[in-house]
Amino acid sequence: MKFSNRAMQVKPSATVGVSNRAKAMIRNGIDVINLGIGEPDFTTPKVIAAAAIDAIQHGKTSFYTPASGLPELKRAIADRIQADYHVSYAPEQISVANGAKMALYVIMQALVDNGDEVLMPKPSWVSYSQQVSLAGGTPILVDTNAEFKITTDSLNRVVNDHTRLLVINSPQNPTGTVYSKAELQTIGQWAVDHHILLIADDIYGKLVYNETKFYSLIQCGKQIAESTILVNGVSKAYSMTGWRIGYVAAVPEIISKINAILSHSTGNPATVSQYAAIAAFRSDQTEVETMRQAFEKRLNTIYPLLQQVPGFHIEQKPEGAFYLFPNVEEAMNIVGVDTSSQLVELLLNEAHVAVVDGGAFGMPGYLRLSYATGMEDLKIAVKRINTFMTHYLEKKVSGGISIETN
Repeated sequence: MKFSNRAMQVKPSATVGVSNRAKAMIRNGIDVINLGIGEPDFTTPKVIAAAAIDAIQHGKTSFYTPASGLPELKRAIADRIQADYHVSYAPEQISVANGAKMALYVIMQALVDNGDEVLMPKPSWVSYSQQVSLAGGTPILVDTNAEFKITTDSLNRVVNDHTRLLVINSPQNPTGTVYSKAELQTIGQWAVDHHILLIADDIYGKLVYNETKFYSLIQCGKQIAESTILVNGVSKAYSMTGWRIGYVAAVPEIISKINAILSHSTGNPATVSQYAAIAAFRSDQTEVETMRQAFEKRLNTIYPLLQQVPGFHIEQKPEGAFYLFPNVEEAMNIVGVDTSSQLVELLLNEAHVAVVDGGAFGMPGYLRLSYATGMEDLKIAVKRINTFMTHYLEKKVSGGISIETN
């Protein structure tokens, strides 16, 4: 059977893949702790679920909506942006999609041509590069500093006449890095000066910790904001991963092209999910803060524990999102494997902890661990990893000890 070049080039999502394997093992009775997927363990707040039920009961969810979303939802998004960012967007500058992932995909389809290059930090979320490739472009991973941040120096080394877009994800998946307003101002102005459009993926914007302040590119002045395409949604901050609502906010010219593509692809986001999202954006945000505090407590508990694991080194304590991204090159040497992907396999099969290989994000030699799960499971997972590494370390020194997990 012949497949398209696009289908042959695209790689399955590593994060989804490892999570699916972990879930399959759990179904088979194996006690696996899944730290592989970026999904909050909280259920959707009741006020949001109640709004969805009310919409169903009042007959609001049985029919198509505009392809780019309900006008009422667009107004709710515009109001939320104003409240959170103190930046004004008209509803006509907003398009709603089936999750932030689809929002990013359709942006690439609207703006990237064959031969165009899209810049993104190294490491970056796994789907950025694949979405660029599916649009015919070339993803360019830009070297980052010790804080996993791109700089104008690193950008100057890769920019050329083919550069079309620059993606900034803050807080960042997989590192938890958060850019300061001054850093965003500098990067944003660089992009404006080079006539490059910016994508601000702010999906983790409400999840920052330990007095860290979140800022977005759209808060860096009118010129930078007009060159920025804002992407956000309800999945992470509102614990609504299954509802699949994301949005794009940008200048009208970009939104019109996005809407045209959506009209021929997804039709419209699920109507019931749109009514739930309206409730999320219009809620008082207290439950968002409750979840944020829980993530902060988990980070502050698990971070020092993971630092004690032989061969695991976290070079920068995360400031946001809900991931840890340790360097495991020493761990690989202790265990006797050549790649971090092999270490992932051993951790899953022997320690029964699912994590994601850093190579999927462009950084082999690292692992991504999500702390978006319960505190007790997190402690057990780190204990299992520590036991696994300690046994291999003793085996390396003494010449033979079997591995046991709790």
